Amino acid sequence: MPSSAVSLYLDPQIRDWVLFPITVVMILVGILRHYVVSLLQSTPKKLSRAQLREQRALTRAQILRATAANSPIPPTHYKAISQSLIQAFSTGQYLKDGPPKENEQVKPPNPLTDPGQMEGMMAGMKTQMVMMGPQMVLMGWINFFFQGFVLIKLPFPLTLGFKSMLQRGIETQDMDVRFVSSLSWYFLNFFGLNGLYRLILGGDNAADASRDMAMSPFANMANQQAAPGQPQDFNKLFKAEKDNLEFSEGVYTWLGQDVEDRVLRKYGRLPSP
Repeated sequence: MPSSAVSLYLDPQIRDWVLFPITVVMILVGILRHYVVSLLQSTPKKLSRAQLREQRALTRAQILRATAANSPIPPTHYKAISQSLIQAFSTGQYLKDGPPKENEQVKPPNPLTDPGQMEGMMAGMKTQMVMMGPQMVLMGWINFFFQGFVLIKLPFPLTLGFKSMLQRGIETQDMDVRFVSSLSWYFLNFFGLNGLYRLILGGDNAADASRDMAMSPFANMANQQAAPGQPQDFNKLFKAEKDNLEFSEGVYTWLGQDVEDRVLRKYGRLPSP
């Protein structure tokens, strides 16, 4: 008999005592995880006036540079603002610790000596533990009590490539690929419940463990500088932004250049060139 004709009868009690409990427990664990992470997050500390000025100066330069190709600022004003920022970045005027002294090398901030940075790193580690701990317990619970269970049969055909994904923990070649094992059902819920969490908890929720584990600071070294809790060397950022501003002056274009002629041509009051 071909394997496609082999079928199974699923006891309704498996649905009531295995399928539904696994799904409900994973949903409740995700909701509980969201509120635990919310409780662990400390209230962000207010920035000092010098730190705020440091960040705002960099943001102002980035906005000015981003709009240089089609800027609403007239040329004289744009040139004055750009040169003022370039001069301030060269001298370190906006640095929170003041301009560096002559022959003094500015050392990057050390997160191990900054209580604020240490607190941010500890908060990230606690969040990762909250994410990984419940998932390890859930996987152990399913492996211990429901190992080898076949829970559900999908109502649509699938290729054999899905067999290893849908039938983890069941070593058989004759079973239809549409049957789903208990361990595979756990992984499907683990990666597929984010839409339900968004409906229940909103878009900015901490219930999706798969997303937060992928954003682990230990797994993604490329984004270390942008990760929360990581220090930024504004002296280097200002020097790089100074070069960018100088380059942007060469591509600057005023949005209002020849605006009178363009309006007249648009309404037919002036012949096209």
